[in-house]
Amino acid sequence: MSNPRGVPYETTHLVRDTCLCLHVQRAARTLARLFDEALRPVGLTSGQFSLLNALNRPAPPSIAPVAQLLAMDRTTLTAALKPLERDGLIAIAKDPDDRRNRLLSLTDKGRETLAAAIPIWCETHDNVEACLADRQPADLRGALKALS
Repeated sequence: MSNPRGVPYETTHLVRDTCLCLHVQRAARTLARLFDEALRPVGLTSGQFSLLNALNRPAPPSIAPVAQLLAMDRTTLTAALKPLERDGLIAIAKDPDDRRNRLLSLTDKGRETLAAAIPIWCETHDNVEACLADRQPADLRGALKALS
């Protein structure tokens, strides 16, 4: 049976059942909700946890390498940084070597929050991996890294 717009309904089923993008998006949303709930007691979302973790470096990075690591554009990253700065978890300073750049660093409160979140992340991550144990989580990670 054809759709009046020209795409057969069977194609909808084909996409639903085989589309890697759809399945990765669904899995990402499910994982994000799971980690958001787990990290709620320390006041972080999964995205904020990833961002704080990305800033946990020996020297403060500029925006570009953090954006690259998190596969975010600079504008989206800048917007994501604002609530963390407002809450006193990160500091944004001008780069003394290039005043156009901003350097990002964890504050003491940010380091404490990240430290409190790590055991929660570990437990949640272990539980997720246990659910995937017969599917080789390392292979899945490798395949997803190959795409990015």
